[in-house]
Amino acid sequence: MAKQPQKSKASAKKPAAPSKTEPHSAPALAPSDDPDFMLQSLQREFEAAKSFDASDEQMMGFYEQMLLIRRFEEKAGQLYGLGLIGGFCHLYIGQEAVAIGLQSALDGDKDSVITGYRDHGHMLAYGIDPNVIMAELTGREAGISKGKGGSMHMFSTEHKFYGGHGIVGAQVALGGGLALAHKYNEDGGLCLAYFGDGAANQGQVYETFNMASLWNLPIVFVVEDNQYAMGTSTKRSSAETRFYRRGTSFRIPGMEVNGMDVLEVRAAAEVAFKHVRDGKGPVLMELNTYRYRGHSMSDPAKYRTREEVQDQRDHHDPIEALKKALIAAGKSEDDLKSIDKAIRKRVAEAADFAENSPEPEAPELYTDVLVEEY
Repeated sequence: MAKQPQKSKASAKKPAAPSKTEPHSAPALAPSDDPDFMLQSLQREFEAAKSFDASDEQMMGFYEQMLLIRRFEEKAGQLYGLGLIGGFCHLYIGQEAVAIGLQSALDGDKDSVITGYRDHGHMLAYGIDPNVIMAELTGREAGISKGKGGSMHMFSTEHKFYGGHGIVGAQVALGGGLALAHKYNEDGGLCLAYFGDGAANQGQVYETFNMASLWNLPIVFVVEDNQYAMGTSTKRSSAETRFYRRGTSFRIPGMEVNGMDVLEVRAAAEVAFKHVRDGKGPVLMELNTYRYRGHSMSDPAKYRTREEVQDQRDHHDPIEALKKALIAAGKSEDDLKSIDKAIRKRVAEAADFAENSPEPEAPELYTDVLVEEY
């Protein structure tokens, strides 16, 4: 029987696999476009400045403003305990240097501010009358929102202060809208949008980062990291606890700042605001701070020890630190005590004003609710 022809070795080989396309490699970024470079560059610029060279007059102003917030919030806590303030009440005690350091660098004629529900301190930092703030807390007609906003929903279009928002993180998206308005109107203003370490994990925050970067909006995002959000340590709730890095993937440079040092905060504000005003886009600032009270007046704060809180008061208090600097600059203890006395008197007057102001009339329930069509 004839043999079958042998297959050549060549014909026995498996067909060669199609060659794989080389993976696409993005062109190298120029340093000015590299988000990591941007992050480090802005931080380096801040490190070079680090401390604001404040005059004696400016330091005294910062001291008085922070002390006003502290004494006002202490009085608000007392009124809450007496039942004169209802609902929620979130005190700003311990975080005063953040609001004063940042808002002292704003242009009050052009810039806008929006924040969350811990807003009394921000309004006082803006120079708004303590009488109308305390009247709002107590639900009185003379309040800045006519007694209908309470602790969490204060508002002043006159001062370009757009709240006071109770929905966690919602103010960030609204801040993006305010920044878009600044750009559209070409008014030269920027928006300062505050949010907390708890809100930093909200999806709408990152949607706003993306849009702000795409549209090159004039906005400074400020994370007030008081380390515990509503009651959970950031170490337990956040995979990335250095919040100033959260904008890197959106090409938003970040800055890490000691939020317990008002002069460092002001120095950081100078760097961040200049970056935005120069048309370079948004900035993300992480202000490391610490609230002495619980999340709200109803929070017993059992998630941290009394010793931890006392250590913060003893070694990191922003008011005491500036007080020492003022004494070193030649101010006397008696001078500073007289300032404290005057501020306590002013806060007591605000409380008396609020208690003696009438509550809103019933028809006020129906105003500012809907926009009527004409």
